Amino acid sequence: MHGSSGTEARAVPVSGVVLALAGAMAFSGKAIIVKLAYRYGVDAVTVIMYRMLFALPIFLAMSWWAGRGQPPLSRRDWLGVLGLGVTGYYLASFLDFLGLQYVTASLERLILYLNPTLVLLLAWVLHRRPFGRAQLAGMAISYAGVMLVFGHEARLEGRNVALGTALVFLSAVSYAVYLVYSGEMVKRLRSLRLVGLATTVACVLCIAQFLVLRPVDVALAVAPEVVWLSLLNAVACTAVPVLLVMMAIERVGASVTAQTGMVGPLSTILLGVWLLGEPFTAWIAAGTALVIVGIFVFTRAARR
Repeated sequence: MHGSSGTEARAVPVSGVVLALAGAMAFSGKAIIVKLAYRYGVDAVTVIMYRMLFALPIFLAMSWWAGRGQPPLSRRDWLGVLGLGVTGYYLASFLDFLGLQYVTASLERLILYLNPTLVLLLAWVLHRRPFGRAQLAGMAISYAGVMLVFGHEARLEGRNVALGTALVFLSAVSYAVYLVYSGEMVKRLRSLRLVGLATTVACVLCIAQFLVLRPVDVALAVAPEVVWLSLLNAVACTAVPVLLVMMAIERVGASVTAQTGMVGPLSTILLGVWLLGEPFTAWIAAGTALVIVGIFVFTRAARR
């Protein structure tokens, strides 16, 4: 009897870690699917429109479900949701998709993995929040890793890599702005409701952007593979990982979930090599190791 209750007590954190791993790996598949879609001659505006079109009903349902029995949003809340939807999901996603036209999925994932350091830098700029030497050391290690992979890729692919890297980095900055400013609203609206509403805003903006910039005939003329890849992206790499990560946080906490997320860059690199034929060299391995070690040192120091 005692043995079985002990096993059940241990099973809860294990289930949380499994959920966190699954969420991180599902998130990492987004770049792979986008790169596969680009092989069919579509651009970022079209690819992100299809992804958001399929994701829109899911996030509408999510925001409705999370908002049941809750008080209606005030005007201030709606303005906050609009701002967070623009920075956290519309701009961050669109800049990321644009950047993926010029860089490998591996480099893209390493740049986005720098997000905790950008949040800290923004907190320092906006609120003069101090940080310690260990955090600086972690940042230096992780940025050195990204520069190592960037330099290697730039030698192979040319100047467009710099453009792609800048776009993906701006995507990470945009998402960091969302994280810095979302804290107060998460307390009022709860995370699931806020994510559902903010991503709904982003979905509408991405669809409207396509209608303004492209004729509708462009959407109808895409290869069927682009439609199926976008559906897979919307479900398996957008909506599902959001839910998995939130369930993981409920079971094991934000810090354990974040540490488990270190599997993300590794899974992206492996999928890139397997499905996209991207090269895996000693430079990429070394850069990836530096980024992961640097972020580990950084987050460990931040918790202390």
